[in-house]
Amino acid sequence: MSDLSAAVVPANLLTTPNLPAAGAPQMSAAEAAKRAQIKDTSQKFEASFLSVMIGQMFEHQDDGVDKAFSGGDGAQMFKSFLAEAMAKKMVATGGVGLASAVQREMLKMQGPH
Repeated sequence: MSDLSAAVVPANLLTTPNLPAAGAPQMSAAEAAKRAQIKDTSQKFEASFLSVMIGQMFEHQDDGVDKAFSGGDGAQMFKSFLAEAMAKKMVATGGVGLASAVQREMLKMQGPH
């Protein structure tokens, strides 16, 4: 599966955008903190997006399944928690590339410092 993900995701999305090159001036502590906050925000956005997508996938999962084997009302209540946990795990293991794209755009909006 890792071979497939490497073939599908463009290499430029797998790298951290706008890092200073070797020999370039080091960024200040405030700039580093701002970049860390942007990275965290973009990952939370991707997790939220994926959670909604996974939730939609689960919406009609039990259609046509005998109620005796569906998990009942308790399972219905916890599907959103499962979708959220799956989304967070997906982002923690690399996600689908949305976080890096959002992060790159947020850094562009900030302009050069």
